[in-house]
Amino acid sequence: MDVSHGALALLLGANALCSLPSASIAADTAERLSPYLEPPQRFAQTRNALRSPLLFEDGKRALNAAEWQKRREEIKGAWEAALGKWPEVLSRPRMEVLREEDHATYTQKRVRVEIAQDRFEEGWLLVPKRQGQRPGVFVPYYEPETSCGLSNQEFRDYAKRLVERGFVALAIGSPGGNARKPEPGREGWQPLSFLAYVSANCARVLGQLPEVDPARLGVVGHSYGGKWAMFSACLNEAFACAAWSDPGIGFDNNRESINYWEPWYLGRVPGTQRTPGLPTQENPARGPYAELCKQGRDLQEFQALMAPRPFFVSGGSEDPPERWALLNHVRDVYALLGVPRSVGMHNRPAHSPTREATDLVCDFLEHFLRP
Repeated sequence: MDVSHGALALLLGANALCSLPSASIAADTAERLSPYLEPPQRFAQTRNALRSPLLFEDGKRALNAAEWQKRREEIKGAWEAALGKWPEVLSRPRMEVLREEDHATYTQKRVRVEIAQDRFEEGWLLVPKRQGQRPGVFVPYYEPETSCGLSNQEFRDYAKRLVERGFVALAIGSPGGNARKPEPGREGWQPLSFLAYVSANCARVLGQLPEVDPARLGVVGHSYGGKWAMFSACLNEAFACAAWSDPGIGFDNNRESINYWEPWYLGRVPGTQRTPGLPTQENPARGPYAELCKQGRDLQEFQALMAPRPFFVSGGSEDPPERWALLNHVRDVYALLGVPRSVGMHNRPAHSPTREATDLVCDFLEHFLRP
């Protein structure tokens, strides 16, 4: 998971687009995004008490890109030890097209995808009718229909909205159909890491399609899908850009929806059971989540693994504007690497996405993954 020079070139190229006279669409998108790529003035210098991702375990500070790369490997090693090491990503994961549906501007294909060795999951592949290689996006959620606009859940249809903007989109749901029982199949492997591994294989599927530019892959999700998308992007550099909607971007033992301690996320201890709910003295958090908290770790250093790749937080009730105090730690890494306006956040009061929130997510992915 070395820092990708290709990702940095993509990022710098996308940032430069808005200055090209012929790129009026890109300029319009950049203008809409601009207010959300810097914290509001009241949070501009605010940082919470979390440890800076730039600090090595021995207390020294990374002062340049080369030192950051060493610090990044240190962070990666600590989280990998907690989450469980991946098997090899499949070299050529299989995908079977089961049927096709024609729409005005795209084709919707029911597909069966190999998400791990000899494990398959059905989903939807949406392919625009435009010619040429397109950006690709992976969209995970409880089930793939919502991502494709086939349910009554408004503004969670990222796959449909992005295919209408020219992306190739692959949407799948929880492995085995149950988000609370993802069944990693390996002792000590945490479900969120397993879901990220599933995403890595889905990214490989997308990148092998002739319609997709494999250097321009993104991942986006809401809530449970937001956690899944965040861990996918941070653990896999195949994703050049990412957006996550209200996943809870920091650990918080006082909010029941930011439930990383649960066994279907980071609290899996094989052979044991825990009553769902907030951690208490009688019902404490267990497993890697408890150990990460004991070590003083939080998601600011995990999200720093994204650098220099751009990411966007679509915050709702679980990720209010105060989260800039966490994101500012991450932005310090981006500033060190010379790409300061690459982390963004928009906020809304409620957990459910709004039209504006979803449009901004799509704007962000389109801006940074535009050919």
